[in-house]
Order: sequence, then structure tokens, then C-alpha cells
Amino acid sequence: MLTDQLAPVLLEGSWLLMRVLYITGWCRSGSTMLGNVLAEAPGVVHVGELRFLWLNGVLGSGSNARCGCGLNHRECPVWSRVLEAVRPDGRTLDQHAADVVAWQDAYRTRHTWRALRNPPPPGNGWPDTLAATYRAIAEACGAHTVVDSSKFASDAALLSGLPGIEATYVHLIRDPRAVAWSWMQPKAYTGRRSALNSTLNWAGFNLAAEAVGRAHRADALHLRYEDLVRNPRGAVADILELIGSEGPNPVAADGTVELGGNHTVTGNPNRFGRGRTRIDEDRRWHTALPRSQRAATTLLALPLLRRYGYETRV
Repeated sequence: MLTDQLAPVLLEGSWLLMRVLYITGWCRSGSTMLGNVLAEAPGVVHVGELRFLWLNGVLGSGSNARCGCGLNHRECPVWSRVLEAVRPDGRTLDQHAADVVAWQDAYRTRHTWRALRNPPPPGNGWPDTLAATYRAIAEACGAHTVVDSSKFASDAALLSGLPGIEATYVHLIRDPRAVAWSWMQPKAYTGRRSALNSTLNWAGFNLAAEAVGRAHRADALHLRYEDLVRNPRGAVADILELIGSEGPNPVAADGTVELGGNHTVTGNPNRFGRGRTRIDEDRRWHTALPRSQRAATTLLALPLLRRYGYETRV
């Protein structure tokens, strides 16, 4: 049974603290895998890319719309309960989902710096919905920590101003050439991106993630995908310490983890994996990424490659 040590409790009209660990960075950096590993620690639940719950799960306008449990979100026992809990009286699920998607448009990655400088006042649609959703998730799952791998630094920037939320942050970074190669491969659950498009987004999302980390230095850490897969037990131990979890560490000494079920909104298809799983580095890009694409990506990302400690030779 999950501990309820920090589960949200309504007391005289105010919420006691619960924790949210928000993973920032750019897509194809291992956030789904990291979140599902963390969710094997007691009291921790990983919800995947929560931001897409309403677009994918209710409106059906996105891709990769099944919950990690295999059901559609409206049929899932967790998400059907959460969606109803945060739906305002007088609005249907579809009407509320359309409202949420419209509100989210004012909190995109490019708005991160504004959200950090001028936190929105109470009564703002998306921040209020986000806070209510985290509380509903914690209650539905009996968790004290919610891991959100949506990777929108603009949402991460809102967390410190949300009532009853104790926020922590992991900036997850992966070599942009590996990310570009991954985006260039056809995937059934999402579209393709060119190396140029991927790398420009990689730079923008990581710069926004850095801004959040600078604003919350004591509650944030930077983690390279490459360091995570080479020492998963050590990386997970650092994150568990960040969120104040006493463990035990779900990663075994041999770098494997026993994955159970999950209720991730969306994310990499590895979220459907179960059982004993080895955390390995995907190095196919080293030989598969064409030299021209590798050179272009290296040049575009050069300043951040150096900052993050990556090889800069083509």
C-alpha cells in the first residue's frame, strides 16, 4: 500500500503540502522511462505527459491517446475519476477540455520567463486546473509525490505558486544528435521532425528548463540521459533524495528494475512495458545518423553541447 505521509488532506479549507516532481527538457530524452522507474518507489506515481490529458484523452485530437494501463482515458479508473473531480459544475467533459486546451495556449514554452517573473494570480484557468489535477491524482492513487514528465518549462514555472504544492524539478538532457535521429524515425504514435526542427526545439526547451532551474536551485537538478543509463541506480538515488523519499531504490545493483502497471497519460511506447527491465543506452544514432545531419545538428547546438559536456566533433 502506498504511504499517505504527504497525501493531500483538506483541513479547514486549505491543502497540506504534497510534492510534484516536474521533468523538463526536450522530447526523446528518456523521461517516460525515468518517470516509470521512479514510480516503483513507494508513494510515487508517474502520470506521463499530463498536459495532454484533455487534448488526447478527452477531445481525442492528439496522438498516443491510450492510458498506460491500456484503456482509453475516459474508461480508465484513475483518469475518469480525476477528470470528473476537476470538471466545473455546469460544464461537460468535452466543454471543460476545450477550455483547458485554450487556457494552455497562454502557457507555452516561450512563456516560461514571463511565468517566472509574474506568477498568475489565483483564479487563472490553467494554473488552477493544474493544481486541482495534481491533488486529484494524489488522492486517486494514494500517492505523496506526483511525477509529471510533460516537459513544458512554462508549467514547471507555475508550480511554486500553486497552493499546497511542494515543487521539485529534474532537467533531463540528451545529446541533440541522438534526439534528432530519434525524431527522424517513423513512429506510429507521433509525427516525424527534421534534424533542424528537433535541434531548434531542443535548444529552446533546454534554455527554458535552465531558467526554471536557476529560479529554484535548491529544489532542482540537471541530469544527462547518458549519465542516467550508465548509472541508473545512482541517478535515481539522487532524485529520491531530492524529493525526500526514503526509498527503497527500485533499481537493482545490476541496473534492472521491475516495472509494474502505470497510468501515464501519454509518452514513449515503452510505458506499456512490464516486468524485469534493463536500463540501457540507445546508441544506434552513432552509426545511423547521416554525417550531414550530424554536422548540422552539432553546429546548431554547439554552445549548449559544450555547456552540457558533450563531444563537439562531427
